[in-house]
Amino acid sequence: MLLSATIFSSRAQEQEAGEWTAGAYSFSDEFGGFIIESVTGKGTHDDPVVLTETLNSSSPVTLVIRSIWPIRPFDSAALYDNGILYLRIVARNGSGQGWVEFEFELQELLHKASVFGDGLSFDQRSTRKDNISSDTFGEFSRDFEPYDKLLFRHGKVDPGKSAGFSFLITDFTPRPKFYLVQDPRIPSS
Repeated sequence: MLLSATIFSSRAQEQEAGEWTAGAYSFSDEFGGFIIESVTGKGTHDDPVVLTETLNSSSPVTLVIRSIWPIRPFDSAALYDNGILYLRIVARNGSGQGWVEFEFELQELLHKASVFGDGLSFDQRSTRKDNISSDTFGEFSRDFEPYDKLLFRHGKVDPGKSAGFSFLITDFTPRPKFYLVQDPRIPSS
């Protein structure tokens, strides 16, 4: 009983601090502008991490992703960060403005464009497109070098509504921490 109470207390403290764990990673909204509501899953193809959040504005926000397990690139055992993360983000529009596009950008170093040599990308080595989807936006494009960006377009998310995005993040030289910048776009006037 004491052990389970300690684990529950520890997880409650993590969630109060804005840090959630799932699979080999923790996810944090510590830079503000959005609130993580829940995180579930292992990060595998069959059990992706599903992160539900509310964005409070139409400005870019940064999700901090940390490895909480030992790093072993390409290891298939479930006890390691292997550099492969299947992620689904469900973003609720709490901004009061409609979104017409939504962009994600990976950064290995905060505020610095990801380059090919860092190994971090939206599965850049693959030409397959079936690992990228949205239930709200009809098209997407990937932009590599000097950035790793994924732009969803041809859709809209009204205030109070949610949009879901699924994609694969690969890191062939895993680091203990990286960033996912999320940028909802409003119509230009």
